[in-house]
Amino acid sequence: MSFLYAFLVGGLLCAVGQLLLDFTKLTPARILSGYVVAGVILGGLGIYRPLIDFAGAGASVPLTGFGCLIAEGVKRSVENDGNMGILTGGFTAGAAGITAALVFGLFASLFAKSSARS
Repeated sequence: MSFLYAFLVGGLLCAVGQLLLDFTKLTPARILSGYVVAGVILGGLGIYRPLIDFAGAGASVPLTGFGCLIAEGVKRSVENDGNMGILTGGFTAGAAGITAALVFGLFASLFAKSSARS
């Protein structure tokens, strides 16, 4: 049943993004940034964590989940390190995912051949 919940929540987040693309003049970059900001706000308010607990990867993998991760990292770091945690918490919380993306991107660039598109 958890797979169904993940599929439905993740699909709903994607459908909202698609509707924003189709019916507004927002660019994909603005929608993606908006998803991260929404995740930060909802995560900071403690609203997004129950959704992650309910839907698992369906809520934690999209960009809203990344925003929630950053907000929770900042909150945790502020509790441990004081106001300096405002600057360091997001980087600490997101470091593993960002590093993985960079490493996998490097490996992909080693094995893939780029070509000019016309």
